[in-house]
Amino acid sequence: MKPIIVQKYGGSSVATVERLREVARLVAERHRAGNRLVVVVSAMGKTTDSLIAQAREVAPQPPRRELDMLVTAGERISMALLSMAIHELGLTAISFTGSQSGIITDESHQNARVLEVKPNRLFEELDRGRIVIVAGFQGVSRSREITTLGRGGSDTTAVALAAALGAEACEIYSDVDGVYTADPNVAPQAKLLAELGYVTMQAMAGAGAKVLNADAVEFARKAGIVIHARKTNDSSARETRVAEPAREPAGVVAVVGAQAVSLGRCDGATAAAMVPLIRNCGGRIVAMHGDEKATFIIDRTGIAGSSHVTLEKSIPGCALTDAAMVTLVGNALLARDTVPRAVAALVAAGLAPLATAANDLTSSFVVTSGRSQDAVRVLHALFLETPATVA
Repeated sequence: MKPIIVQKYGGSSVATVERLREVARLVAERHRAGNRLVVVVSAMGKTTDSLIAQAREVAPQPPRRELDMLVTAGERISMALLSMAIHELGLTAISFTGSQSGIITDESHQNARVLEVKPNRLFEELDRGRIVIVAGFQGVSRSREITTLGRGGSDTTAVALAAALGAEACEIYSDVDGVYTADPNVAPQAKLLAELGYVTMQAMAGAGAKVLNADAVEFARKAGIVIHARKTNDSSARETRVAEPAREPAGVVAVVGAQAVSLGRCDGATAAAMVPLIRNCGGRIVAMHGDEKATFIIDRTGIAGSSHVTLEKSIPGCALTDAAMVTLVGNALLARDTVPRAVAALVAAGLAPLATAANDLTSSFVVTSGRSQDAVRVLHALFLETPATVA
């Protein structure tokens, strides 16, 4: 039996008709080489952002269910066009939505989690020799509502399908050739990480690294799926391979910046009570201290401004401040004095942390809004560019 390969192409890879045709050519080549292919696609370019902007022109606070119905159209456009392009190359392809692919989620609109995958129709079409194209980022709840998986959700679609199909590998294609020690657009000295363990990669994604989605990495870890992060149409063989490592190296592995976080301070609501409120607004708690009178850090990438206000009003005694964050990711960080060294470097650079949250895998520092890139450069230079580093 020919192996099954799951590929995912991001929005930049299919941003134009010309790029989409190039992806069709690449897919056709792999199919002719003997692989059974399931190809997950994101919406073209900035389609999702454009659809959300249109929704807010109609309604400042659109119902989350209707927003899911709207934005899933972007991936459906991509899947149908890619299938057509493959047909033009003389091969047979068939496109499916997330629900048609058997991706079952919970009930949370805009931020759903995959509960199970029933890929019966995909197996049937693969057995017929067809290339299967799947719309990423979406699924269906058990109450038959269309849901979306949050930003980066097409990664989750790809890995969840790879696990359900027993795929040989999952290949994630984007406009970068893998995962770096920092965003190379921010820190020019950043280096490609050829190998990463699941735990380290998930910590990076959770801290804000955009190459892979944190939920996708968790799926891969549980199922033992190897992820290959590559650049679309790059024949150099450069990539990051994410798998179970023989041993995670100690010290700082990467520095990750997040430009959209909120620092929250709350009197009167328990930490447990805040978690569902924040998630329902599209946010994600990065760190939290205390129970009553909690201090917490929220990744608000998925929170619209109106939802941010709603969140603040929903939690008694809660105040949110826009901020930015930089995170050191690695192993055995607490034993290596990374926090005091990082704080000293940030203070010296005029970036005194507003709050910190640290454990052995991550050390996060909240800084003034708009300063995350400056903080990334400072900490990358300290821990990953100094030849004699002891990080």
